[in-house]
Amino acid sequence: MTTQNPENLDPNAAPEKARSLHFIEQIIEEDNRSGKFGNRVHTRFPPEPNGYLHIGHAKSIVLNSGLAKEYGGLFNLRFDDTNPAKEDVEYVESIKEDVAWLGANWEDRLFFASDYFEQMYDYAVQLIKKGKAYVCDLTADQIRETRGTPTEPGKPSPWRDRSVEENLDLFQRMRDGEFPDGSKTLRAKIDMASPNFNMRDPVMYRIVRAPHHRQGTKWNIYPMYDWAHGLEDSIEGITHSICTLEFEHHRPLYEWFLNELGVYRPQQIEFARLNLTYAVMSKRKLIELVKGGYVAGWDDPRMPTICGLRRRGYTPEAIRLFCQTIGVAKFNSTIEATVLENSLREVLNKSALRRMAVLNPIKLIIDNYPEGQTETLTAVNNPENEADGTREVPFSKTLYIERDDFMEDAPKKYFRLTPGKEVRLRYAYYVTCKNCVKDADGNVVEVHCDYDPETRGGQSADGRKVQGTIHWVDAATALNAEVRLYDRLFSVPNPDDPQNTGDYKDYLNPDSLTVISDAKLEPALGDATLDERYQFERVGYFALDKASTPEKPVFNRAASLRDSWSKIAKK
Repeated sequence: MTTQNPENLDPNAAPEKARSLHFIEQIIEEDNRSGKFGNRVHTRFPPEPNGYLHIGHAKSIVLNSGLAKEYGGLFNLRFDDTNPAKEDVEYVESIKEDVAWLGANWEDRLFFASDYFEQMYDYAVQLIKKGKAYVCDLTADQIRETRGTPTEPGKPSPWRDRSVEENLDLFQRMRDGEFPDGSKTLRAKIDMASPNFNMRDPVMYRIVRAPHHRQGTKWNIYPMYDWAHGLEDSIEGITHSICTLEFEHHRPLYEWFLNELGVYRPQQIEFARLNLTYAVMSKRKLIELVKGGYVAGWDDPRMPTICGLRRRGYTPEAIRLFCQTIGVAKFNSTIEATVLENSLREVLNKSALRRMAVLNPIKLIIDNYPEGQTETLTAVNNPENEADGTREVPFSKTLYIERDDFMEDAPKKYFRLTPGKEVRLRYAYYVTCKNCVKDADGNVVEVHCDYDPETRGGQSADGRKVQGTIHWVDAATALNAEVRLYDRLFSVPNPDDPQNTGDYKDYLNPDSLTVISDAKLEPALGDATLDERYQFERVGYFALDKASTPEKPVFNRAASLRDSWSKIAKK
C-alpha cells in the first residue's frame, strides 16, 4: 500500500493530508499491479565522483531513496567512476557523507562502476563478435566532424567494416596499452543516419593512460558513460532507473546495448532536474568558482552544494521538505530560491533554540539599577516546543542592545528606544529612555535609561502596555563572537541566462558576505554545538561554524526571519 510521505520527513509526525501520486509513483503502481518486476522496487543514486553534490542532486537522492522506502524496496549508492582524469577520493568521501546526512540509507549496497570494468569489457567483446562494434582510428575531432547534422546523415568511418578478428585483436591491444591516448576508440555499429545523434555509432571505449582512484594503473581503456550507465543498472537489478530529462534521448541507446547483449533491462524514467534562482548548478561552473577563489571552497555557505548548505545551517529535514514542496514534474522549470529558504524557516521555527545576540552593539546603562547587583532571569528556549524548557539569562546594570534599537530623533511610529519612550526588555523589565552619550564624532556610544523594578519578567503589575520589545545581552557576561551574514551568491535571478551581456561571474553579489567581528552573545551560546540550530531573537536563524574556537565562536546566518529579497524584487 502506498504511503503518503515518501520523503519520510518525520516518522513520528501525524499523518499528512492525502496527496495525489506524482507520475513516477503512478508508473511504479502500474508496474506493481502488472507484476512487471515481480513487485520489486529497486532504485539508485549514481553520482560521478568529479565534484561535490549540490541541491539538484539532493532532489534525486530524496526521490530515489524515498521511493525505495515508500514501496519497501532497495536503494543503492553507486559511483559512475569511468573518467579517472577528473575523479578523486575526496569527492567519493564527500558524496557518501552528503547522501548519509540527507537520510538515504544504502545499507551494504555501495557500488562503483569500476567494480564492473571486467564484465563491461567482456560485454564489449560480445558486441564485436556480433559485428555490432568496431575499432575506429578517427580522432575525437574527426568523429565530431563526421557525425552529420540534424538534416544530413553522418559519414561512416573508413574503419567501420573491419573484420571481427581484426577488431578483437585491436581492442585487446588497446587494453594492453599498445596505442597512444586518443589514437583509437571502440564504437558501436548502429546507424549513421539516425535522427538521434546518440545512435550514430557512439564511442564505447577510449584510450586513457591515467591512474584510477580504485583500479590504479590496471586499465588503459575506460568505458564511456553511455556504455557503462545502462549496464550498471542491469547488473545491479535496478527496476526503475530514474534520470533527469537530458538523458531522455540517451534512453534508446541504453536499450539498444541491453537488447543486443540480451541482458536484463531496467525501466528508465526521466524527470525534470532542479534549477534554482540566484544560483548556478553546472558542476563545471562550481569548480570554476572554487578554483578561481570566488568562494572559500566547496562548503562555502554561499554555494548551492549540500555541504555548503549544511555549513550554512540547513538541516536534512529542511531540504527534504523543500524537495517534497516542489514535487516531481516532467517539464523543466526554475524554482524560486525563496521556496528553499522558506522550507528552512518552516523547519527551524519549530526546532531552533532561541537565544539573544546583539550584532551591532551599543551600551545600555540602567541608571537606577543598583550598582554591583546581578540577577538571573528566566527565558524560554523555544515557544514552539515546551519540552525544550527554559534557561537562565544573566542581567545587570550595563547591557548591550542593537544600535538600530535607539534613535535620538525618532518618527512618530518608532516603537523602540528614544528619549521619553518606555519599552520592554525581553524577559526582563520595562525601561524608559532618558538620554544618550556621544563620542567626539557625534556617534552614540551609550544609551541611559531607568527601569521599573515592578515589571520583572516583562510584565506590568498595573496593567500598562508598551508597544516595543527589544532584545539585549548582559555586558559583563557577553560572549565576543564573529557572525557571518551570508546572502545570495548572485545578484540576478538567472546568472546563466544566455541573454545576459556578461559572463556569469560578472553577476556575483558583492554583498553576499558581511562579517561582524564584535557581536555580543548571551553566555548560553558558549555551549553551542555544530549540529544544533539557533534563532537569534529578532535577527535570524544561525548555526555554529566549523571555524569556531572556544575563545572566538563563529556563527553563520542560515536565513533571516523573513524574506527580504521579495521586497527588493518589487522595487
